[in-house]
Amino acid sequence: MVGPYVHAVRHDKTLYVSGLTALGTDNQSKGIAEQTETVLSQLQTILEIEGCDSTNILKATLFLKSIDGLSTIRPMLVEFYGKHLPACSLVEVSSLIHSDLLVEIEAVEALF
Repeated sequence: MVGPYVHAVRHDKTLYVSGLTALGTDNQSKGIAEQTETVLSQLQTILEIEGCDSTNILKATLFLKSIDGLSTIRPMLVEFYGKHLPACSLVEVSSLIHSDLLVEIEAVEALF
């Protein structure tokens, strides 16, 4: 069971986005590319709701069950970020909230 939380919280001119995963989606049990596509779509939706885009992302943290997955998702991240590259941390983890999950992404955005 996932604890009580919100997907994003605003403080002053900063938006903090909780770790996003493919949990509960059609891509939950699929590969890292499909899960990342779902997560980036979720992040895009949150940004649009806040009137932002990927250029507002200051920092992203990626949690991968296998660091080898980076070679698969790197092109997806490059396309998502465009010319604006945020600060980024990559962490290999032994598990996520569900055994099917391979990737989780959290982010911090500047709001103008």
